[in-house]
Amino acid sequence: MIAYLDSSVLLRLVLGQAGALAEWREVEAGVASALVEVEALRTLDRVRLRDGWSDREVARRRQAVFSLLDTIELVELTRPVLARAAQPLPTELGTLDAIHLATALLWQEARDRPLTMATHDEALALAARAHGMAVAGVG
Repeated sequence: MIAYLDSSVLLRLVLGQAGALAEWREVEAGVASALVEVEALRTLDRVRLRDGWSDREVARRRQAVFSLLDTIELVELTRPVLARAAQPLPTELGTLDAIHLATALLWQEARDRPLTMATHDEALALAARAHGMAVAGVG
């Protein structure tokens, strides 16, 4: 499967959290917004401050983020992505999730290939389904 990977999927892997994407081994190729780098590194910084991680632990987790990002296609935040994200949507969705959805939809349209939305976020999953996308990571 070709999967659009949102930050929640990458972070559960990097943080070793329960409920990581069960379909991870089925992902042949991953696509994500460049936004995931910012979201992942900001999350690591918050966890570092909250949990008092050592410098070694911070470096290990950051390296894991960059290693994952090196294996997927990152789509830059462009005017067309932001314009698409600003359009009305069939379901309620926050700004960052709207950018993720817009990125996935534009990628699909440009390549005429289906993407599976891989997310642990219920609202993003619902919005993706409302656009006819398959979803992994949310029941």
